[in-house]
Amino acid sequence: MTEPEALPRGTETLLIVDDQETVWDFLIEALQNLGYSVLLAENGEDAVSIYRDNPSQIDLVLLDMVMPRLGGHGTFYQIRAINPDAKILLSSGFVQEGAVQDLLDNGAAGFIAKPHRLPQLTKAIRDVLDRKP
Repeated sequence: MTEPEALPRGTETLLIVDDQETVWDFLIEALQNLGYSVLLAENGEDAVSIYRDNPSQIDLVLLDMVMPRLGGHGTFYQIRAINPDAKILLSSGFVQEGAVQDLLDNGAAGFIAKPHRLPQLTKAIRDVLDRKP
C-alpha cells in the first residue's frame, strides 16, 4: 500500500467566502490543520468589509460565485477595487461558464469546482500563492 501524498502546507492568511456552513466547517479545519490562518465571510458584503479592513494581511481569497447579499461577481470587482493585485480563486458547484470566464479574463487567479477535494484545492491554493506577480 502506498503512502498518501502529503498535502501542500502554508502559513498564509486565506479569506474563505462561502454561504454554506458545511463548506466552512470542512475548509476551516482542513486548512488550519495545514498551517494556514483562515478568515470567514458568509456573504460578499462581509467579504468586502473584511478585505477592506485587512488588505495587506489577506494573501488569497477563495470566493464562492453564488451567494446571497452580493454574489461572487460583484464581490470580485469590489475586492479588486480595493487591491488590483488581490489573489482571488473562484469556486462554485453551479455557475454559468461565461460568468467565470469573465472574471478569469479580468484577473481571477483560477477556478475550482465544488465539491472541494482537499488535494486539488490545496494544490490550487499553493499554485496561486506561489505564482510570481
